[in-house]
Amino acid sequence: MDPEVTALAAAGATALVQAMVGDGWTHARDRVAAFLGRRRDGGEDGLAGELDEARAELTASRDATVEEGLRVEWRNRMRRALRDDPEAARELRALLAELGYEGEGGARGGAAHNTISGGVQHGGVIQAHTVGDVHLG
Repeated sequence: MDPEVTALAAAGATALVQAMVGDGWTHARDRVAAFLGRRRDGGEDGLAGELDEARAELTASRDATVEEGLRVEWRNRMRRALRDDPEAARELRALLAELGYEGEGGARGGAAHNTISGGVQHGGVIQAHTVGDVHLG
């Protein structure tokens, strides 16, 4: 198979697995299910469920082996879609751009815009989902 097609399928799978642990999961899931669902019998209904199961597996384990296994599984599915439909490459490139994927060395998940309010900050500021389990009050 064409190395460019293989690389595009790998990029699609990597972007998908990254999206599984991101805030935009529902949108990414729906777009990938639509992309793959147009190219198989049964459509996208079952694919959304499969994608949610894969995400649950990944978030429950947070294991590199599970992550790599999912990347391989979805890369193969995307590669078959690309092989079977000449228009799929254009659509997958657009999907990657929509998801904000710029390759292994690029940005992941799009831009973040932060605003600090409530006074003057005289030191470093940390943005995090969870820093610790300190409970006040």
